[in-house]
Amino acid sequence: MDTRFLGIADLVEDPSVAVVVDVMRAFTVAAWAFAQGAEKIVLAESLDEALALKARHPDWVALKDGPPAPGFDTVNSPGLLRSIDLGGRTVVQKTTAGTVGALAVKDAPLVLCAGFVVAEATARLLRTRESDSVTFVVTGDDGQADEDLACAQYIARRATEGGTYAAEFLRRAAESRAAAELAEGVRQGVHPDDVALCLEVDRFPFAMVATLEGSLMVLRPHAMPSLTDEDPAWS
Repeated sequence: MDTRFLGIADLVEDPSVAVVVDVMRAFTVAAWAFAQGAEKIVLAESLDEALALKARHPDWVALKDGPPAPGFDTVNSPGLLRSIDLGGRTVVQKTTAGTVGALAVKDAPLVLCAGFVVAEATARLLRTRESDSVTFVVTGDDGQADEDLACAQYIARRATEGGTYAAEFLRRAAESRAAAELAEGVRQGVHPDDVALCLEVDRFPFAMVATLEGSLMVLRPHAMPSLTDEDPAWS
């Protein structure tokens, strides 16, 4: 499998397969939303679009980066989201990097959104599709975020090699600038458990696939078979 690791600004063409990585915190939050029962997540282009969608669909749950704001139901924090019942609900998500990265590759034939919490399921889906070429979009810090790059490299390795372990990749993520900013309260809209929740490997047994549905980019969970159903060499 030919792999590329690019920042959002480095994307010059639509890849055949894109894996958009945002560990801290967009796609950790998205995975938690599905675990809390959300049916789908609409990835908004802007805060104004998120608010407009919420206005048209008052039952949708709108969330954003940073501190709470009028019109939004919650913020982009897995620690806060895990206590919210989202059974059957639609979530509208707008973040600084993750949603921007997904929308940048919206015309790609296959778009996956990922963090450590869905790493193995994402790797298994790539193996199942037998993708020849995969572009990993490193969304944070203009493509330099080491937590996102570490996760992308881990998923790429798991997709192609057995016996790859997460410890070194998690160490890099834990020592990243984003982890420090979350832990030190530099960023707003943060729960004390956010960093730990973002570093839970394979918490959830699904990948997350984003597709265009009309004019909207919509993220949905894609259940993957248990690891025990696969060759044990990959475990």
